Amino acid sequence: QVQLVESGGGLVQAGGSLRLSCAASGSILKIVEMGWYRQAPGKQRELVASIASGGTTNYADSVKDRFTISRDNAKNTVYLQMNSLKPEDTAVYYCNARIQSFPWRTSDYWGQGTQVTVSS
Repeated sequence: QVQLVESGGGLVQAGGSLRLSCAASGSILKIVEMGWYRQAPGKQRELVASIASGGTTNYADSVKDRFTISRDNAKNTVYLQMNSLKPEDTAVYYCNARIQSFPWRTSDYWGQGTQVTVSS
């Protein structure tokens, strides 16, 4: 069993910054990829950023040059540094991880979500 615990959401004014963290624990042989998704009211969940085990990153066009994803492999933790926040960044942010728990088993896991609200 694997658990993802998120932290760092909150309320911030436009132009401000927040840092999200997501720590994975449990039966972890290898973390293949970790990422952040978000879902605004009435919208579909969308990928914000992801980072592979080798360090390759991928960003949504809407957050490029403002958000930075990073990971600490020793702590099984992924971070999302969000700068120059805009009201349209307001959403529930979810951590996602693709984790190999056994040689024959790789699964996707989700965190509980953390609210990010950006006021104008």
